[in-house]
Formats: sequence, structure tokens, C-alpha cells
Amino acid sequence: MLKPNTLTKTVTQALKIMNKDLLSYDRNLDYLNHRRIIYRTIPTETPTVEYEWGRYYENGTYECYELFRSKAKINTYKSLKWHLLVLWYLNPSMDQNDFEHLAEVIAEPKNGFATFYIPKQLLRQIIYEVSMSDLDQAPNNRRRKVIFNVNCYLTAEEKLKITGGLVGRSKMIHEDDIYNAMLHINDDGDKITISKLAKYLKCSDRTIYRTIGNELKKEKELLNNNL
Repeated sequence: MLKPNTLTKTVTQALKIMNKDLLSYDRNLDYLNHRRIIYRTIPTETPTVEYEWGRYYENGTYECYELFRSKAKINTYKSLKWHLLVLWYLNPSMDQNDFEHLAEVIAEPKNGFATFYIPKQLLRQIIYEVSMSDLDQAPNNRRRKVIFNVNCYLTAEEKLKITGGLVGRSKMIHEDDIYNAMLHINDDGDKITISKLAKYLKCSDRTIYRTIGNELKKEKELLNNNL
């Protein structure tokens, strides 16, 4: 019979192996694309400046939804509900049955969107709560200042330089600026560090430490773990 400490270590190791296996699945974006399900949008607001590679909003915009853009996967119930809420909001013509099936696809780890299994009863509850939400009320979203076109020809490093140059004009660095830089660093396959964030946003390490909140710290850890 295994001792308590040995049993705990064995279970922990098994969970790590299982989570690693769940992370290995590629996202089944074909399911969304073939059914013309919208999961990315371009803001209707007029940008401050429009470039060949994208748009710059000096005061930021909350209208940019880009689901499944980064390598990070859904790993909490809260994140799953938010993703489903955005999909429901962006596809107002979708009927209830189609949405329920879409939610089941997103929640199934083997489809590459989520990293955990969710009990069917809990998923039904989330689906019900999302489907009862007001479609006239946009889901909470992070503010974006720099938005690159989907088929942008720039590398992740070039995007970081542009983001740093444009955001660096501002006297203030916001959490949303840090988040955008984190995504670009992650897209480049690099580990996100405070010094890298400071370099690309043209500010001091102290500014990053002072600005980054607990939620963003968790996101940073999540993105690094998914490399």
C-alpha cells in the first residue's frame, strides 16, 4: 500500500502527464471556419492612423475580439464561459441547438481549445447562462491600441517593435499594452519576462512591475507554460 506522501506525488505526476497530453492537441479551427462561425472582428471605430499592416488607436478600442489568436488555451471555467459569451455575441443569428453543439466542441479537450474536462451538468449551466445574456451588451474585453491585420506579413519581432514604438509615445503604460506585448512575445516562441516587456514598451522594469496586476501575472505564467 502506498504511503500518503507517495500517493500524492503519484497523483500529481499523473495529472501533469494528463494535462501535458491535453495541451498537445491542435485547435480544430476547421470546425469554426467550415461553419462560418465568427471568432475574430475588426473594430467599427475609426482608427487614429491606418497602416498597410493594420490600425493604431491612440485612446484604444474595446471592439477587437480575436479568439484563439495566441497559443494559450482555455484552462478555467471563467475563461470557457467568456469565450462562449463572445462566440454567442459575435454570431447573433446562431440558433440554440447550433450554439449548444459549438459549446460542446469548444469544451472537448481533444478539439484543442480547452485543457480540462468539464462535467456535462456544469457545461449545460454555462450554456444556459450565456444564451440568456443580452446580445446588445458587448462582453468585457481588453483595450487594444495596435491591431494587426489577420494576414499581416510582419514577424512577431517586427510587430513588437511597432507596438513598442507607438505605445512608447504615450506617457503612461497600461495593462492592456503589456498584454498585447505578451501576446507578440509568445507568438514568437519566446518566454515572456519583465525585461523583455520593458524593452519592447520602451519603459523601465519598475514600470512593468508597478503596472502588471495579478490577473496579468497569471496570464503571463499561462502563456509561458504553453510554449
